[in-house]
Amino acid sequence: MAYTDHRTMRRVLHREVAGTIGLLADEHDFRAMRRYDSFVFDDHTTYLKHMEAVLRTRALQGSHTTVALFDPEDYAEYCAETGLDPDSHTSRTQFTAALASTGPTVPYDGRPLADLLPGLVDEAVRQATWEYAATLLARLGTCATCGEDLGRAAFTRASHLLARILDTAPPGDRHLVCSVSGPPEALVAVLRADDIAGRTELDESEILEFTTVLAVGLATGSPGGLVMRTSEPGSPDRVHGWRLRAHGLEPLTAGEVFDAYCTDAESGDLISPESNVDYCEPPDLGEGPSPAHHH
Repeated sequence: MAYTDHRTMRRVLHREVAGTIGLLADEHDFRAMRRYDSFVFDDHTTYLKHMEAVLRTRALQGSHTTVALFDPEDYAEYCAETGLDPDSHTSRTQFTAALASTGPTVPYDGRPLADLLPGLVDEAVRQATWEYAATLLARLGTCATCGEDLGRAAFTRASHLLARILDTAPPGDRHLVCSVSGPPEALVAVLRADDIAGRTELDESEILEFTTVLAVGLATGSPGGLVMRTSEPGSPDRVHGWRLRAHGLEPLTAGEVFDAYCTDAESGDLISPESNVDYCEPPDLGEGPSPAHHH
């Protein structure tokens, strides 16, 4: 009886333990791991099937599992820095544990891996975009005139502009995209601002990434733009746009927004406009005259 009680208690405790699984998302990363003898899989499809079975079993047992993106290059660097043997399942476990706090992750919610993987990859791209944009801001230094930190000032300015855009936007669910051209890398950030019973629902990580990318555009004067699409049941979608300018945003006319949406970015060919969509001038942000001092 005591043995049964102990076993039951251990099963209960097992459900309390959260875990992280490192996933090789694509064939390229999978092939890179096959150079290690301790990595026993030789087929990516079979590997994903077994991984999905493990995730489902843990879910049926009541365990919470986080799925992380396992990058072989990062793993090799981690082993070199920590003195671990990369050809060891113990080293892979230790690296995966580190990913739980530093890398892109998504919770396993019972969906097939084919549906979960795109979200995990998107999360990795978002994190890489934010880290790169934050690095660019940190390298700007201080203003030669007033000594203010340029990156911090640009981030503050971007936060203010984003707040004004959301405050002046028409009601409905809003989808914002900010793009800043390189060199060397083009940056794109997306922000969803859903209208839940008259209250704007925002994701904190999306806000941080979006504001950082916008700040890079404002601080560097790089070509870029910001587009907002508002959707409300029973009404056509409304699309507004701005050009990025040093320290500010320049509103696009309805015709310019139409041209941007109806032109293929790669070929320059015209695209048929979407039905039930209005291309509009953006609301007045109420910015007033530009500040006297621009960094």
